[in-house]
Amino acid sequence: MKAMILAAGRGERMRPLTDRVPKPLLMAGGKPLIVWHIERLVRAGLRDIVINHAHLGALIEQALGDGARWGARIRYSPEGEALETAGGIARALPLLGEAPFLVVNGDIFCEYDFSRIGAAAEGMAGRSLLAHLVLVPNPEHHPAGDFALQGTRVLDEGAPRYTFSGIGIYAPALFDSVPAGARAKLAPLLRQAMRTEKVSGELFQGRWLDIGTPQRLAELDRSLHSRN
Repeated sequence: MKAMILAAGRGERMRPLTDRVPKPLLMAGGKPLIVWHIERLVRAGLRDIVINHAHLGALIEQALGDGARWGARIRYSPEGEALETAGGIARALPLLGEAPFLVVNGDIFCEYDFSRIGAAAEGMAGRSLLAHLVLVPNPEHHPAGDFALQGTRVLDEGAPRYTFSGIGIYAPALFDSVPAGARAKLAPLLRQAMRTEKVSGELFQGRWLDIGTPQRLAELDRSLHSRN
């Protein structure tokens, strides 16, 4: 299976840190945020990685290169101006192929075991699903959550509600309605698929952080350094 790391966001809430450094290259625990993802993906056997970028994207390519130092094979999907999540994924589809693929937000820190993704993808194929989402308990800054999880079904309405982690498996067909090069958000596509029961999910209760502010980045950095 191929994986994609979303790295095109401007990171407005992280300014001034992101004025000169793209958000995925911000340091935590002695390494860039995006490198934590790359290392975990490679450990799980996911070596073919696509990274999209826009803001200061050349710096991302310079820092990561072809990924060989981590045992990865990295290819890039430059956007110029960020195309939002669904638009960015749709643009990268020629690099991702025709099978379901994993997507990870570049601005999270998560200890989810990516080796579990293969079984989830097989389950999607068997049930003709368009997406499989990893949900997490609602953090303090997002108490209402995003979606409901009932068994293995993800719904737009209902309870209990959890927060979308930014980790998901998607079938290319989910993006059929997105024109090439167009800006498009992911949530409307997921909600449409939920209405036809085409989205499965699971709850991950391990360590997950949305690195959306300089304070959260600093807290993560202190926590990771305290482990060493």
